Amino acid sequence: MLSVQQRASSLAHSVRRLMATAAPNIGDTKVQMSLLEPGRYINYQRIEDNLAIVRKRLGRPLTLSEKILYGHLDDPHNQDIERGKSYLKLRPDRVACQDATAQMALLQFMSAGMPTTAVPTTVHCDHLIEAQVGGVKDLARAIDINKEVYDFLATATAKYGIGFWKPGSGIIHQIILENYAFPGGLMIGTDSHTPNAGGLGMIACGVGGADAVDVMADIPWELKCPKAIGVKLTGKISGWTTPKDVILKVAGILTVKGGTGAIVEYTGPGVESLSCTGMATICNMGAEIGA
Repeated sequence: MLSVQQRASSLAHSVRRLMATAAPNIGDTKVQMSLLEPGRYINYQRIEDNLAIVRKRLGRPLTLSEKILYGHLDDPHNQDIERGKSYLKLRPDRVACQDATAQMALLQFMSAGMPTTAVPTTVHCDHLIEAQVGGVKDLARAIDINKEVYDFLATATAKYGIGFWKPGSGIIHQIILENYAFPGGLMIGTDSHTPNAGGLGMIACGVGGADAVDVMADIPWELKCPKAIGVKLTGKISGWTTPKDVILKVAGILTVKGGTGAIVEYTGPGVESLSCTGMATICNMGAEIGA
């Protein structure tokens, strides 16, 4: 038989098992934004807090793209939210620039008088390299011709704590996908194919240099609230079919302007057969339909 002390201990253990324990906040766990940026963490808690407010206001379920977008609202309490009409003020997680557009963006940022950018920012030297003869010779030629530009970008990024990828490092979109993209994030980049980063479940938009500077200088990014276009994928990728066939079919339906002012969101069982790079291809070419 159990003693009184043993029975009391057993009862206390049973009570502890039955008692509800509070679920941990998503922000309790720090997730580094990139292995290349120690000390920079993803603010998932802000997204969760914003969505709690937006869900209560709208009173309806949200799509994945809406969760990401509205999770980055600057003022979720007072922001007018109407697809295709209202203008959202957003707080992107990071900014990326290619060498051709980064020059003016950095000059404008320098006039802000800030010691560093408000959000993690990177500059990638790839667009000024012309393909003429071959990789080695073309790279050497680009470095020679654009020496002044590259020197400026290298020194300016070093001064303001901006990531710098020198000529020959690789294509901006692949570097971002491999090193900086993350699920649930919002990123803007000064290149039309910035949506390539959507392959890892984030919203990435191509913008002009002025928009990039605003975010770098801690000013909310203004975007007309996008409409949503849903594409349901059934079956799976097989045989000679590739993810590029998916976006080519969608482009054939929507044409070059059918996605303007909208986010194209892919759903259905067919999504399961798409790899990260496959989804990146689809997101990348979303720019070709205006999305």
